[in-house]
Amino acid sequence: MLRTIFFGTPEFALPSLERVAAEHEVLAVITQPDRPKGRGCRLTPPPVKELSLRLGLPVLQMENVNTDEAFRAIAAYRPDVIVVVAFGQLLRQRLLTLPPKGCINVHASLLPELRGAAPIHRAIIEGRTVTGVTTIFMDAGMDTGDIILQKSLGIGPDETAGELHDRLKVLGAELLGETLALVAQGKVAPIPQDSSRATYAPLLTRDIERINWQEPAQNVHNLVRGLNPWPGAYSGHKGRILKIWRTKLGDQRQDSLVPGRITAITGSGFVVETGAGTLEILEVQPECRHTMSAREYASGYCLNPGEILL
Repeated sequence: MLRTIFFGTPEFALPSLERVAAEHEVLAVITQPDRPKGRGCRLTPPPVKELSLRLGLPVLQMENVNTDEAFRAIAAYRPDVIVVVAFGQLLRQRLLTLPPKGCINVHASLLPELRGAAPIHRAIIEGRTVTGVTTIFMDAGMDTGDIILQKSLGIGPDETAGELHDRLKVLGAELLGETLALVAQGKVAPIPQDSSRATYAPLLTRDIERINWQEPAQNVHNLVRGLNPWPGAYSGHKGRILKIWRTKLGDQRQDSLVPGRITAITGSGFVVETGAGTLEILEVQPECRHTMSAREYASGYCLNPGEILL
């Protein structure tokens, strides 16, 4: 059994925390401070804090884990190992070298591919059909440490980032359990990453959210999937923002297309032409309204073939 400190913040980290708490001694859980959330901007605790309290684990919320005060508080626990899962802060060298058995990170990609903060979104946006999780010994770089274990996972053709997230968080916990067992037994054989194969998954920016109908239908479909459930891909219709949450690939003809043109109203929604092929829109959210079926939108907003989404 290892003496561990667990660093994590969002929902992705919850299965991993449960696994570590079930199999090892969790000395403390380090997470981010409560943040304002929702329309009322009420202070809301991070999911890892809520779970830690339910499990009876000590919780420390730190705005910056790299201050002298934070380091002293963490070092006082004398952990064998530090586990980091979607924490949201970079750890500096003195923290990385504090535990004798190292700092272990669970990353939601098959490193060295998709290093960075948004590997789940980017995997889908890029149209990948396979991704996975990796455990590494952390170093000072961004997801550059030596690989301990990896497991791959197929991505469904219509799978969203939210759906993939939920499968990867479970797989990540399984891999972390196997990793810590090896560390406890002293049987780890880490493998350096081949940085010549590295690709990157930077944070999402606002400019990626707007749909470019000049792109092929497959690319638009991937963007919609990759930004569901957050932040959402959008287009413009009648001067207002229309978020598009679910789509389905239509025919892939490439002649006589007008990107953004609505060509048909269907039983499920409506069909839009792209730069290559058509896309059936299934679920949308008009500006300042709730999410609805695209069929409901077409009926309520008197959508007609020939109208253009911008």
